[in-house]
Amino acid sequence: MSRKINIAIDGYSSCGKGTLAKALAKALHYTFIDTGAMYRAVTYSLLENFIDINNTEAVIKHLPSLQISFNYQPDKNFYHTVLNGVDIESEIRGMEVSNLVSPVSKIDAVRTFLVDQQRQIGANKAVVMDGRDIGTVVFPDAELKLFMTAKPEIRAQRRLDELRYKGDTLTTFEEVLNNLNERDRIDSGRENSPLKPATDAILIDNSFMTRDEQFHQALELALNKIG
Repeated sequence: MSRKINIAIDGYSSCGKGTLAKALAKALHYTFIDTGAMYRAVTYSLLENFIDINNTEAVIKHLPSLQISFNYQPDKNFYHTVLNGVDIESEIRGMEVSNLVSPVSKIDAVRTFLVDQQRQIGANKAVVMDGRDIGTVVFPDAELKLFMTAKPEIRAQRRLDELRYKGDTLTTFEEVLNNLNERDRIDSGRENSPLKPATDAILIDNSFMTRDEQFHQALELALNKIG
């Protein structure tokens, strides 16, 4: 019988981490967890409740009230983010949340709160999890670690295409590119769990790869680890 493993997929924003993770989870019949969506859910809730992210005491007091889960949409092969029983998938993908999610992710209490949940989910293996610090902090013993990267301009165009598809006709390419560059700076420079490849991660630059090419490369790596 094939063994179960955990797969950690880290990397920069708009590198297709979530798309790849979902495809791998489906192919392997594993559980997919979008940790970026979890940080977005916390950010969204802080905004909705008018909580100043610089007020650490207020943020810490708010965290226990949050129950984050994922609802699989089989018709779309997509996992919607659910906060306290309410589907907030559309709400967490807008620029208001995008502009604050990296500063919120820097808050130690938020990271501790979510990392604990993520480790509990992966305790029984058979999980594909994507984010910023999965291979370095959440699952340092993951059997397969991938680190995704791509040129900033290509990532910005991908994110803009996603926003256009969802009906956003106002956000400009420059706004998206500036947002990604700022998030890269914050994510890579924070003291707690900075974005960086694990020493044993496999780097995949998908700037000029198709989704199928990326998927088949990652699937082959996963199957070799599973045995």
